[in-house]
Amino acid sequence: MTDDAPSSRLRALLPDLTPWRASVDFRRLWISGAISTFGSFLTFVALPVQIKELTGSAAAVGAIGAVELVPLIVFGLYGGALADAMDKRKLIVWTEAGQGLLSVALLVNSLLPHPVVWPLYVVAALSSALVSVQRPALDSLFPRLVAHEHLPAAAALNSLRWTVGGVAGPALAGVVVAYAGLGWAYGADLLTFFLSVLMVVRIAAAPASHEAVKPSLRAIAEGARYAWNRKELLGTYAVDLAAMFLAMPLAVLPFLADELDADWSLGLMYAAVPAGSLVVSLTSGWTSRVDRHGRMVVLSAALWGLAIAAAGVVGNVWLVLLFLAVAGGCDMVSGIFRGAMWNQTIPDELRGRLAGIELLSYSVGPTVGQVRSGGLAALYGVRASVWSGGLLCAGAVGLLALCLPQLMRYDVRTNEHAVRMRDKRAAAAAPPPAQPGAEAKAETETVGPQG
Repeated sequence: MTDDAPSSRLRALLPDLTPWRASVDFRRLWISGAISTFGSFLTFVALPVQIKELTGSAAAVGAIGAVELVPLIVFGLYGGALADAMDKRKLIVWTEAGQGLLSVALLVNSLLPHPVVWPLYVVAALSSALVSVQRPALDSLFPRLVAHEHLPAAAALNSLRWTVGGVAGPALAGVVVAYAGLGWAYGADLLTFFLSVLMVVRIAAAPASHEAVKPSLRAIAEGARYAWNRKELLGTYAVDLAAMFLAMPLAVLPFLADELDADWSLGLMYAAVPAGSLVVSLTSGWTSRVDRHGRMVVLSAALWGLAIAAAGVVGNVWLVLLFLAVAGGCDMVSGIFRGAMWNQTIPDELRGRLAGIELLSYSVGPTVGQVRSGGLAALYGVRASVWSGGLLCAGAVGLLALCLPQLMRYDVRTNEHAVRMRDKRAAAAAPPPAQPGAEAKAETETVGPQG
């Protein structure tokens, strides 16, 4: 009995694989996403490297983010409306195929005797548009494939997929670009899109719900009104925006490594945040047993800010790496519970549009946050930029918790929207009622004619 106790505790920490075992379509979509994510990180590293080689300009490299921002905002919202109005599987397949064509363009350009710069920006903008259209469809499809009570576990498994890609993808990309060349990186990315499409086409069709409306500005506005009226959802968006805008330090890490006289640590600094996220993903079994998701979102976001502040205060590079990893773990906890709240409470007919809003909440914040951290570093110093952003984040999260008490009160067991969704899905999964007279007919057939 005592011998089993340690192994039981270990199993309780490991990721809950129930969604993987119970749904073959979830498994296929997860594998497809893992393959595609891994390949995308190859281009994520190769594209700025190629622009740097062609221009020698840091500003030219930074312009990638500028050309990606507008498509992200516009197509994120429109992609959410499309996801509600179309077959989600078809939308994922076509956008994945489009990404593959963009990889072809990058590959061809890299093989030219004199590669051209402007197509790289065009591809970056188009890729941002395709990702923004695809992500709402992906995010709104997962709740259809997994039982309601297993959605937190599915969110943790999806986070594990992203964090593994975030750690391993850039590391491999650096080796491929350095030793094999840009063409090999783009070619490998093209292969991953091909394999990903092969997995997605095997998933069952996911047509629009009966209540779905055609994509339009009115439909987008309807989704925004729903989000505004759901203050606990609004709180998840606001908390994530505050955390990423105020405390995202990635833009100043090269300068922080300089100040610490530890240039060798820059790669470790970039890897520390996703490494911390990976540790949480690998030990996420406990998240399925937590019901007060809103409190966990607030607590983990505040701890993210405090960990970033600590990374800016300490003068030892190993402590900096430790606090960055702790921050990454806290961010992952926040992400898991935000995803659970979204997936367990939003009606299917609005899921795509709300996923588009979610895309903006976790994508725009980091993009604009780089500008904030870089600007403050120029004015007040690198470490001041880091620790002040972390403290501002913790304070902003606390203020949001006070202003949006519905977020702190959220309990998946009692929240009216979670209960409604749980009952609706249970009713849909229940066997159809017997037809009138069916029991009598069955009894007659079993016993046979009388007399």
